Amino acid sequence: MSIQGWIGLLIFAPLSLFAQLRDTVDGRVITLSEIVIRKNTDVRGFVEKVKKDTSFYKAFKNLRILEFTSYNDIRMFDRKGRVSASLQSHTRQERTGNCRVTKKINEETTGDFYAADGSYNYYTAALYSSLFWSFTPVCGETNKVESDLGGLSGLSGTERHKQQLKMLFFNPGMRIPGIPLMGDKAALFDDDMSKWYNFSIDIAEKGGHLCYVFTVTGKTREEGGDPGMLVIDRMTTWFDYTDFDVLSRNYALSYKAGVYSFDVDMDVELSRYKGLLVPSVIRYNGGWKLITRKKEQGVFTATLTDFAGR
Repeated sequence: MSIQGWIGLLIFAPLSLFAQLRDTVDGRVITLSEIVIRKNTDVRGFVEKVKKDTSFYKAFKNLRILEFTSYNDIRMFDRKGRVSASLQSHTRQERTGNCRVTKKINEETTGDFYAADGSYNYYTAALYSSLFWSFTPVCGETNKVESDLGGLSGLSGTERHKQQLKMLFFNPGMRIPGIPLMGDKAALFDDDMSKWYNFSIDIAEKGGHLCYVFTVTGKTREEGGDPGMLVIDRMTTWFDYTDFDVLSRNYALSYKAGVYSFDVDMDVELSRYKGLLVPSVIRYNGGWKLITRKKEQGVFTATLTDFAGR
């Protein structure tokens, strides 16, 4: 059935179509919309695909081999919610041979966004830079996806923390080694963690594409949950119905310990360029606290466009 046909079904179907049923996969209770049931979805196979998906991380890796323009908006706030520092800029990643470099087209900053030595005064800005910019040439990169997202070997301090956060951002649900007191709380599909979550599967349209919609939410105390066991508070992912690529994901992450805490909301929209999945809009709103740094609260939006290369 065409997308238009499915949309018509969603609009004109009787209310009984939206009754929710439940299935159990490896002890996980999963709520299914009846449209998923009628489509005869292989729920066990679906969950395995979700667990093994690398398309979301691959989309960010594809930025390493392409040229693109980025419109960047970063704002940091003080304790009273006022903007204390900001950056608005327009950058272009260029490639020569097997090397990439970021060029600043224009940039405006306010407050203490930069330290006196030109480094970033904020952890949020340093993380943003490591995701989207390299103002010195980087060569020899590929878009190959490693199972451990590059791992933590040889990293320490801020670089290690940034890599841990990338692992959490790009593959929510995997174990994140080395974060104090977190243990395996991020591994929401593990048997000892999945009991703290609600799972659901639906079918809906997103940006002109028919999608499976997979939603994970932490159980409330009334549902027998324990907020202290959660790192992923909620996550909704839209998977393309035909090839299962991730087309969109929004999620809320939080964690609190004596040496490391965060509370972050992210919304990522993906698009395609020459068959490659790429991030097109990334919205972030979050706060961080590391034992070695002051607490910071910030928001950023990255809009990526004008892809070229390959």
